[in-house]
Amino acid sequence: MKLKQVFGATLLVTAAVLTTGASKGWNQTIERTDGGHVIGNPDADLKITEFISYTCPHCATFTREGEAPLQIAYIGSGKGSLEVRHLILNQVDLTAAMLAWCGDKDKFPGNHTAFMLQQDVWLGEARKASAGQTARWQNPNLRERNRAIATDLKFYTIMEGRGYTRNETEVCLADTTIADQLLDNTQRNAEVHGVQGTPSFLLNGELLDATHSWQALEPKLNEAYLALSEE
Repeated sequence: MKLKQVFGATLLVTAAVLTTGASKGWNQTIERTDGGHVIGNPDADLKITEFISYTCPHCATFTREGEAPLQIAYIGSGKGSLEVRHLILNQVDLTAAMLAWCGDKDKFPGNHTAFMLQQDVWLGEARKASAGQTARWQNPNLRERNRAIATDLKFYTIMEGRGYTRNETEVCLADTTIADQLLDNTQRNAEVHGVQGTPSFLLNGELLDATHSWQALEPKLNEAYLALSEE
């Protein structure tokens, strides 16, 4: 199947997931913080923080398996909120994160999901990159480096599918303020919360031990909510 066809098919899956999870409720409430984006009721009893990297395959697996049930069971109902934060692991990761942050805060959940659900395609292209391509990805000029990555990995196609023009994408690729913020947050998340890998989760400010998948997270959320309900 041609690369463009793969991207198009995956966008349909993305839309289906977002439609399922974004029925009436708190799913439409988005706030941008210094550390990331909070989705859901700011006064929710369960405050979940997810630390992700766009080049982390386990993070993409969490999106496929956990995003919709998390939205339906906790976020949409107002029981829980989800803050997505970033651990930037490499230049490709930074470029994807900058594009996920591109534009209005309300676009972040869709941008985030699009990059995660299409990760198999673009990360596969990254693994096949030539020496010349990877050399361009190390360009000290942020804008030129990001443009090379976005071109080689078809990030412009993803953004076009999200409704962005080429010029709008270019502006976000050159945003040094967001780049610095994402890198500073990565260091702070490691130092303050002790996060060493992705995906990792905080529940009401506490780092959950050995919890790196939806299968591991779900019972802990259910247990925590039950305990709060019995108080």
